Amino acid sequence: MNHVTELAAAGTSVWLDDLSRDRLDTGNLAELIADSGIVGVTTNPAIFAKAMSVGTAYDAQVAELKASGSDVSDAVFAMAVQDVRNACDVFSEVYASSDGVDGRVSIEVDPGLADDREGTVTQARQLYKDVGRENVMIKIPATEACLPAITEVLADGISVNVTLIFSVERYRQVIAAFVEGIAQAQANGHDVSKIHSVASFFVSRVDTEIDRRLDEIGTAAALAVRGKAGLANARLAYEAFETELRQDSRWQQLEAAGAHPQRPLWASTGVKNPDYPDTLYVTGLVGPDTVNTMPEDTLNATLDHATVSGNTLSGTGEDSREIFAALEDLGVNLKDVFLVLEHEGVDKFVSSWQELLDTIGERL
Repeated sequence: MNHVTELAAAGTSVWLDDLSRDRLDTGNLAELIADSGIVGVTTNPAIFAKAMSVGTAYDAQVAELKASGSDVSDAVFAMAVQDVRNACDVFSEVYASSDGVDGRVSIEVDPGLADDREGTVTQARQLYKDVGRENVMIKIPATEACLPAITEVLADGISVNVTLIFSVERYRQVIAAFVEGIAQAQANGHDVSKIHSVASFFVSRVDTEIDRRLDEIGTAAALAVRGKAGLANARLAYEAFETELRQDSRWQQLEAAGAHPQRPLWASTGVKNPDYPDTLYVTGLVGPDTVNTMPEDTLNATLDHATVSGNTLSGTGEDSREIFAALEDLGVNLKDVFLVLEHEGVDKFVSSWQELLDTIGERL
């Protein structure tokens, strides 16, 4: 037992928010599974930009891609797909032993497609085909344009990681898109017990943006609620999961037919403010049917000194609403906060993706 397996016992699966060729080639990923207890991996454009821009692990494949005449976008996806495919194989035993719930590896569509439903669906299907592993999850952003894409891809029987969720209002739309997708998959003849999904709710970025606004207000009342919005927002999302999904009669019929619930996944769990505990977004978000994907520093902090005290999600809705009411009374425009965060989230991934294309373009 360690603190990661304690989280698992309380219902929270721990995934690593990182992947690289070096992790795979050195056996580090397999070691983390065996020694730390992680049961999945998430990736994003920033992670691949970091992995592919340093060291020599990708040199041989870059040379092959150059010789075959690949353009830069195809080359980047080819390298990412190979990493994700190999990681899926490393997690194959976890995938089998958890009946497909864990052992998952996520790969994201081009972030530049965030406002392109058709392009997102086409690329999601291609990535699923290219990886060629059941335990892959295709990441699709929860932008308004891509909500129908989430439904379409699930309807194809493809497991989906819905990413860049910031507000509970948008999360409710994601729940609706998920239920419709599973219903269509069933109508299309797919085995719904084979389809899994997570809804990636970003946590620390909420505190970063709201704390900035509270600092500008500067009153004692404003400073007293710094660092509380991220947890409150995620806890309200969990309340929506327990009520709006779990108690939905249509979903209950699908679940009776073998469908799995779309688990809330806590993303952006690395603490940005050094004044806050480094496991703040871990120990405060523990509960059944959840996932916490962590950067390695947060994983190490969790293993070293996290205090896991059971379910810290259920029954927290009222306290969380009080925090949001206090923020609104202070003049914090929460609707604007979430709009800004979504736009910034897409822009950051687009920027990371372009940096990666530029780097690999030079190497080619």
